[in-house]
Amino acid sequence: MVFQYLAFDKLARLFKVIAHNGGPIGSIMKLWRTDTLKEGRLVGTDAFGNKYFENSYYMISRCRWLEFSPKVKWNYDASQVTAEWYGWLHYKTDRLPSQDCAKYLLMSSSWTNKWLLPYQENLTGTEKAYNAYSTTRPYIYVWDGTSIASRGCQAAG
Repeated sequence: MVFQYLAFDKLARLFKVIAHNGGPIGSIMKLWRTDTLKEGRLVGTDAFGNKYFENSYYMISRCRWLEFSPKVKWNYDASQVTAEWYGWLHYKTDRLPSQDCAKYLLMSSSWTNKWLLPYQENLTGTEKAYNAYSTTRPYIYVWDGTSIASRGCQAAG
């Protein structure tokens, strides 16, 4: 009773979270990168090195989270989460990708690998983004500011 009244249980939990996140220095780095410190059970990783955690101590929409791979540093976004883990992360399913037999059978068949492309993050806004180009002549031309544009009408004079 006195232990809880003086909030020693909260202090013990704080030390547990700091130890789980790599000590004081690791906790400061993780807090700087993700703006939160959590401790939980590692449930899996994906092909990109993202780690997925779960802790039922937190409320329902906050008890599943991921830590992006350290190789992306500060350039992480939501498109780096694969479809299998997206479903688990957003509570569409409670099965982990390794426990879902339909996905396991799909990935283990030989014909799937022929037409199914590997997952790729959204590259919009990067140098590798797809830029479409037109093969037809433009109907409207941009005026360069130095030439006299003719509009099909005769000049007076």
